[in-house]
Amino acid sequence: MSDIHLDSTVLLALQDVMEDEYPVLLDTFLIDSEERLLSLRQAEQATDAQSLRLAAHSFKGSCSNMGALMLAGLCRQLEEAARREQLAQAPELVEQVEREFAIVRILLKSERQRYRH
Repeated sequence: MSDIHLDSTVLLALQDVMEDEYPVLLDTFLIDSEERLLSLRQAEQATDAQSLRLAAHSFKGSCSNMGALMLAGLCRQLEEAARREQLAQAPELVEQVEREFAIVRILLKSERQRYRH
């Protein structure tokens, strides 16, 4: 697994804590992330800095918890741009978040298939 996209140490710790529920955690994160991406897109398209900041902040936290550090970093950049109301940067940042999530999704689905407890 590529540690640039997912921190394997975090995933191993989650496996230890979650045990048989680990695959459910992965599925829940992926489903939840799709909703969060939709919120980011809607806030960006509406040029709603406050909603964009809150959505990016929330997504950043869940990405950090799952070890998706690059994705969390992009969400942090988006959150900061929205906080400063620099919405001209938002479309590109949302696109970067979407591209990175596509990679993370593939890696986590592979992780889920590989996990056997």
